[in-house]
Amino acid sequence: MNKILIIDDDDQLRKSFERLLREEGYKVSSAPSGETGIRMIEEACPDLVIVDVRLPGINGLETFRTIKEIEAKLPVIIMTAYGSTETAIEATRQGAFDYVLKPFDIDEMLRIIRQALDAGRFMRYAVDMDAAPGQIEKDAIIGRSEAMQAVYKAIGRVAVTDATVLIRGESGTGKELIARAVYQYSRRAERPFLVINCVAIPETLLESELFGYEKGAFTGAAHRRIGKIEQANGGTIFLDEIGDMPLSLQAKILRLLQEKSIERLGGRQTIPVDVRIIAATNRDLEASIAEGTFREDLYYRLKVITIWLPPLRERAADILLLTNYYLTRYAAELGLKNPGITEKALDLLSAGAWQGNIRELANMIQKMLIFNRGAPIDKEDVVLASSGMQPAAEAAQNSSLENEIRIWVQEAVKRGDRQPIFESSMDKFAGIVLNEVLTITQGNRSQAAKILGLSRPTLHAKIEKYNLQIETMVKKMTPS
Repeated sequence: MNKILIIDDDDQLRKSFERLLREEGYKVSSAPSGETGIRMIEEACPDLVIVDVRLPGINGLETFRTIKEIEAKLPVIIMTAYGSTETAIEATRQGAFDYVLKPFDIDEMLRIIRQALDAGRFMRYAVDMDAAPGQIEKDAIIGRSEAMQAVYKAIGRVAVTDATVLIRGESGTGKELIARAVYQYSRRAERPFLVINCVAIPETLLESELFGYEKGAFTGAAHRRIGKIEQANGGTIFLDEIGDMPLSLQAKILRLLQEKSIERLGGRQTIPVDVRIIAATNRDLEASIAEGTFREDLYYRLKVITIWLPPLRERAADILLLTNYYLTRYAAELGLKNPGITEKALDLLSAGAWQGNIRELANMIQKMLIFNRGAPIDKEDVVLASSGMQPAAEAAQNSSLENEIRIWVQEAVKRGDRQPIFESSMDKFAGIVLNEVLTITQGNRSQAAKILGLSRPTLHAKIEKYNLQIETMVKKMTPS
């Protein structure tokens, strides 16, 4: 649970703010003055500090500077009234994560808090690239395959330079972890590391988020705002999903890379900035260039160094390590005993197509831990949890099966079957599913009921309804 400290002398605001954040699932403490807040940080450092500019005793800016001396990478959000905006902007230049005007919009404040907590975790907690067996650190790159060894070597070579890095790979392969590893081993590791997801932020807001804006730049721009690139001066910006960045902004990123400078939205002043750019995408950038949705000149500026992350299906040798890591980690998080996994289950996992890559594997293991109730994870558990996961060799077969189902429905409509098509199709496919599961379990009704998620009486009723022959299924699975 993330810990947040609020430093504000307004008792009413502090208490209501505490209540709001607790309802959001955060562990919250508060202090009425900068001196008290600093003592609390020295005793137990939180994950985020939110501090008001105007405080009794030492003011918010002095409090912020002292916090940074205690823990340089601790994210701090400044709260300010309109009249002290310039002070907040100065704090941002000195390393504050962001500033928020009072009275603040709750949804916007919660969004900034989430961003700040992520930034603090990325900067303060290192990514482990050689996790020991049984280790459950959340931020770890797991894999000892030849493909991953090449990735580790690339990180080592590029990290110590200031070169722009482009990380490419399918969704779910771990591009963000690679970016963080490059950052933590770089010469900028003590400076800010800020993440911008080019898909998650609406196009209309992305430009101001990156470059900031001047007062009057657009309707509602009542004061100057510093953008993330300017905030990260001296540090690193990670542009995630850059392949989805609008063309209009691509030109500005190109200028940043070429001239090491930016202009705020609505401004004419050229602002020099020293930031390293790490970008990532799951897009086929070459195809995007051909389609006219990605600038070729920006492509060549970004790919000074390219790190390719292999899909999970091309590093099957790592699935055992990954599975054991997630079993250990999620069992600890869920308060369960690690049940282990059988060879048959591992073989099935190793044969997966894994379109969602490591993210898909992690989600599946978490699901199996929840539903298998302490028994070792077996092949049947994988089948039950897999839903969309298919062995690569079966993907084409299942596509063909889908076409057959479509044809069956079309023909039933043409025939004008008396029984409602939905009901008859459900009966048809339910019978197939029951038959297959009972065959796999060699007629074991208890095991089949567990896999199907049915009670035994319900299963018995359906066996009778579809006239399934249990004895035949046992014979089919018994070696001759």
